[in-house]
Amino acid sequence: MRRMRRAKIVATLGPASHEEKMIEELAKAGADVFRINMSHASHEVLRTTVERIRNVEKRLNHPLGILVDLQGPKLRVWKFAGGSVELVAGQKFTLDSHNDDNGNAERVYLPHPEIIESVSVGDRLLLDDGKLSLKATKVGNGAIETEVIYGGKLSDKKGVSLPDTLLPTGALTEKDHADLLAGLAADADWIALSFVQRPEDIIDVRKIVQGRAGVMAKIEKPQAIERLEEIIKLCDAIMVARGDLGVELPLEQVPGLQKRMIRMARRYGKPVVVATQMLESMITAPVPTRAEVSDVSIAVFEGADAIMLSAESASGQYPVEAVATMNKVAVAVESDANYRGIIRAAQTEPEATAADAISAATRQVAETLDLAAIVTYTASGSTGIRAARERPSKPIIVLSPNQRTIRRMSVVWGVHCVQTEDAVSLEDMVDRACVIAYREGFARPGDRIAITAGIPLGTPGATNMLRIAFVRQDGAGSS
Repeated sequence: MRRMRRAKIVATLGPASHEEKMIEELAKAGADVFRINMSHASHEVLRTTVERIRNVEKRLNHPLGILVDLQGPKLRVWKFAGGSVELVAGQKFTLDSHNDDNGNAERVYLPHPEIIESVSVGDRLLLDDGKLSLKATKVGNGAIETEVIYGGKLSDKKGVSLPDTLLPTGALTEKDHADLLAGLAADADWIALSFVQRPEDIIDVRKIVQGRAGVMAKIEKPQAIERLEEIIKLCDAIMVARGDLGVELPLEQVPGLQKRMIRMARRYGKPVVVATQMLESMITAPVPTRAEVSDVSIAVFEGADAIMLSAESASGQYPVEAVATMNKVAVAVESDANYRGIIRAAQTEPEATAADAISAATRQVAETLDLAAIVTYTASGSTGIRAARERPSKPIIVLSPNQRTIRRMSVVWGVHCVQTEDAVSLEDMVDRACVIAYREGFARPGDRIAITAGIPLGTPGATNMLRIAFVRQDGAGSS
């Protein structure tokens, strides 16, 4: 299967889409990566879903990525005697450490001592996805006394967000640790870490993963924005998780932050996924709103590696239509006359390494000589990511003997991945690249392609060669 777009699509699986037949339909409609949300999936569901995705991958003969999304620390108030209370702006309300189910309009149990220990006077506490806002007025003796800024109905176990408070606990809970090990055992390609606050959160996960999967940092906390560059340097990819980011930060700041994150991730050669509420109305409707189409378009125009569907594909009534719509929008944007100029305007200078210089030169040569495709040989995937960072107008074909690498690259902008054995000689390298470019429909006899690789062949991270080859009548190559 050859995609007619560069931006990739991540589709979340859930009750509406976990059957094998539906997974195949989603892949055919355009899904490149499937997300398994561990907030709702058991380890048994995880294993079954991975098996189904791999069955579909084999049938379609097309690599499919698997993203296991860890839940992260869920902070919630406890229960009320009547199930809910009504808070009014200006009133006093206390969150305390008295373990009971008898919350009322004056107090409720908060089963998170780390919050009570960390909140300072003046800090905001946002409840129920930001619908209610409290301000801490007094802290101590196992309680946080607050003033209600924005009131409303508050019911049992609603979430607590802390935009002004850095919690001492890491992003990896006990449940996350178990889910992470289960994801690795199931050969997941990516692990997404929720509610990252600091670079150390990424280091903790890396120690466990040990290169067996890519580590994706979900940026959804103001504290992560403050240390964004450090976090991006340490992870393998980022997700712009706009839902929670929009709860803890003023909504009007999120679009600018999205643009900043996409550009910074591209500068460091890290794939970036834009997520949350992209086609929200398609949960219940077969067509999106114009505003949603515009939202998806902006992410594609900005050069995001991937755009993601959450509830639209997991529990919505029109999962296939949602993926197909996203596919159509991406294709339309990438065909727009302004697309290349906008993508080129965000171009970053290559780093001072041979591999980066070769990748930048390859893009320029391919466009100047109007080559049919860029073919990169890679063991770890780093050469393919470098080629994608350049955002060339020509197709990128990534060749690797490593199936893990091929699957992991399914989230990277513009790459068409093919698993093949390592070349045994320069002549074999050229022939193999030309044959695959021809077979996959990217080049015809008489066309030229650019080939990048590392010499000696098979040496990871040693891209130091650029060669131009002709595709002969038999599909093989000559240079």
